[in-house]
Amino acid sequence: MTVQPISLLIAAVVVVAAFAVLGVLVVRYRRRLAELDPEPVQDDRTRRAAVIINPTKFDDLDAVREQVTKVCRAQGWAEPLFLETTEDDHGAGQAKQALDEGVDLVCPLGGDGTVREVASAMVHTGVPLGLLPGGTGNLLARNLELPLDSVDDALTVALRGVDQAIDVGIVEFDSSGEDEGPDSRVFLVMAGLGFDAQMMAGTPEKLKARFGWLAYAVSGARHITGPRAKARIVADDQSEFTRRVRTVLVGNCGTLTGGIRLIPDAEVDDGWLDVVTLSPKGVVSWASVAARVLTRRGHHRVERIRCRTLEVRVDRPTEAQLDGDVVGQVRALRARVDPGALLIRLPANRGRG
Repeated sequence: MTVQPISLLIAAVVVVAAFAVLGVLVVRYRRRLAELDPEPVQDDRTRRAAVIINPTKFDDLDAVREQVTKVCRAQGWAEPLFLETTEDDHGAGQAKQALDEGVDLVCPLGGDGTVREVASAMVHTGVPLGLLPGGTGNLLARNLELPLDSVDDALTVALRGVDQAIDVGIVEFDSSGEDEGPDSRVFLVMAGLGFDAQMMAGTPEKLKARFGWLAYAVSGARHITGPRAKARIVADDQSEFTRRVRTVLVGNCGTLTGGIRLIPDAEVDDGWLDVVTLSPKGVVSWASVAARVLTRRGHHRVERIRCRTLEVRVDRPTEAQLDGDVVGQVRALRARVDPGALLIRLPANRGRG
């Protein structure tokens, strides 16, 4: 009669020991799995964005701040860090300050010039850029098909979207043409010299504020009959060739205001620069060239080049521009592509990874 309790006790000890051994094995197995495929580190802190505002673009900055803060909080983000551009610093310094403070996202709120200046401080940092519309052209946002008419919609994409690596163009403008102290800058859309820069230089800010991108058409009509320049062009390691050009455009992407696809093959993440030279002689020739560009057909006065490096030297000082901002007169332009150098936030259903 005493055997049964002893048997039960032994059986219980055996079961407990078995479970203990099994527990040790499970712990070891989980550790081994963690070594092979570690779980992502959980970050419980609230994410924070920096919003870099060009104050000249808005009449009521307090209302803009309140609007942006409301969207951030609705998406579960902390109150944003607001920084304003100044006459001496158009966005690069503010972007560096934001990065130093450890923000998770930087959003320029201004025109293409503000976007370019902010982006120049963010290449190869791994921190994404969220585009908010605040300018006349908003060309990069237009090429990426991001919201153009609503800061709320654009900010929602920036806060909830996915990161996409895009190319950045690096350009040097040389006013002397003798390689003396060239000015190196970043561009995201297009750099160029000739008619396009003259058109932009001749468009007053007040006219742009009132009529938007249509203001450029008025200035363009005044400069359409200007002289052509003799340009010596070298693309990559090819032989130099000469053209009489009215304008040379180096594109990281190809869509202008009004949806005009000036450089149809240009893609913002293909690792290439796409160059177009226009050589019309007069008004009639311009009309023919414009018609062919709009219909995406070829024309003997339109030449396209795909390259990773480009050098252009002209025989006279020629107006230059960078993402729509006037640079001044130059005698030489050198450009190269920096593939995948910048992270941009795109809608989650459009990220290409």
